[in-house]
Amino acid sequence: MAITSKINKIMSTKIGVIGAGGMLQYHHAGFTKAGGEVVAVCDMSEEAAKAAAGKYGVSQTYTEVSAMLANDEIDAVSIIVPNKFHAPLAVQCLEAGKHVFCEKPPALSATEVKGMIRAAEASGKKLMFNFNNRARPESVELKRRIDAGEIGEINSAQSKWIRRTGIPGFGGWFTTKALSGGGATIDLLHMIDLSLHFMGYPKPTNVLAKTFDTFMGDSGFKGPWGIPDRADGVTDVEAAAHGFVTFESGQVLTLQVSWAEMIKREEVSVVFQGTKAGGKVERLFGEDGLDETAIDTCELYTQVDGKSVDTVLEVPECEDMGRIDSAANFVEAIEGKATPLNTPEQALHLMTIIDAIYESSQSGKAVAL
Repeated sequence: MAITSKINKIMSTKIGVIGAGGMLQYHHAGFTKAGGEVVAVCDMSEEAAKAAAGKYGVSQTYTEVSAMLANDEIDAVSIIVPNKFHAPLAVQCLEAGKHVFCEKPPALSATEVKGMIRAAEASGKKLMFNFNNRARPESVELKRRIDAGEIGEINSAQSKWIRRTGIPGFGGWFTTKALSGGGATIDLLHMIDLSLHFMGYPKPTNVLAKTFDTFMGDSGFKGPWGIPDRADGVTDVEAAAHGFVTFESGQVLTLQVSWAEMIKREEVSVVFQGTKAGGKVERLFGEDGLDETAIDTCELYTQVDGKSVDTVLEVPECEDMGRIDSAANFVEAIEGKATPLNTPEQALHLMTIIDAIYESSQSGKAVAL
């Protein structure tokens, strides 16, 4: 038994993390759950890197990415940094022969994702993203039923992540388009991704959308989380977006995303209509908008003998919104123990839609893809 355990430890996937921020807790927990080992933390701040390493029992720290990548012990890299750096760091890591697990969004644009895909194909390494809501128990159960044919063909879906007071600070990287790529749309793209996941990730053909920045200068709409305001910083992104997407398959998607919008409370949901059944996965927040007050639900809607039947699906509670299992899937996929929860091609479709949302809003016209 002792010999077997020692061999498994030696053969475990070794991971280096770029970025010592809050999401590291979930990446570390997920990688460890899957039998992987975080062996290095890299951050521009040596103090932050050492603090994270001490907290999670990591032996090595770096302040330079290139130095960490020179470590042959490391098999894979997790990227937890502002959006602007996702693509260049992912390409650098892939070219160094490392598998990559990158936080959302995949990049600032579809063009950047294409470059990431080229690097992944050239290296033969896996490129995956933290679309953690796919790993929520509610989403896993609905997808299982979709794949089993219980839903039939999904004709349409409605994607929603809306907040009343959710601006993550003013003047920081979240609100600076050059660093973030956009505002609420790109930050809260999870439900758009989850809708596409349920629909089979069809190829988009047309996007009509409008973004709004109505409350971006109003501190009364600032959320209970984020980063400190910067008086000398930039705030040039949208607070909300509404859109309609058509697909080559004939399916359609309606979307609503917001940091600041006149709604009752925060809602996070995907609703879909299939030829055999409809469904809904939802995370409904209390008036304070905090995760501690959120309730996750999962439902199916069917017609039986002419009567409407609504079924609540019972699944385990998951306070981390699938973040841990999403990271665990990355390690399992590297080791051939599981199918990847997402692919680079899906990330490209998603960012193509995000790009088109912004283009359509600016032009006032539908964008053909």
